[in-house]
Amino acid sequence: MRFEQVDFDGLTAPLDRLDYIMEKHGLIRAEGWDYERVTYDRKFEIQSDTYYLRVQAFVIEGDVGAHKATLQLLTPLLGKHYYPHGVEYGEGETFPAHLVEQCESLLLDIEGELGSLQQSKKDERV
Repeated sequence: MRFEQVDFDGLTAPLDRLDYIMEKHGLIRAEGWDYERVTYDRKFEIQSDTYYLRVQAFVIEGDVGAHKATLQLLTPLLGKHYYPHGVEYGEGETFPAHLVEQCESLLLDIEGELGSLQQSKKDERV
C-alpha cells in the first residue's frame, strides 16, 4: 500500500537529521542502507501477522557511509510480511484499518517535522 496522501516526494533532508526524526517515530534505518539508498522500517505485529511501514530515500548528495549525505524521500509504503517470501505491498493486500490510521498519523507527524526543516533551510538562504 502506498501512502500517496503523505507528500514525501521531493522532500530532502540531511542523513543525520532524517535518522533522528525517523527514530523518534519508531522507524529504524539499521542495516537498510547502501551508498545510494536508505530504508527506514517500523515493524507492527498484530495477532499472528507482521506488517512493515517503510520509508525509502535516495542520496542526492554526499555519502551515507560517511554519515554526510542529503537524501530525497520517496512515497511511504505499508507491506505485509509472508514467511519465507518477504514483504508484499500489492494492491491485493488488505491491512487493518487501525494500522493504516496509525501509519498515516505517524507519517503526517514526520511530514510536519520535515516540512519545518525545509522551511528553516529556506529561511537560512534568505
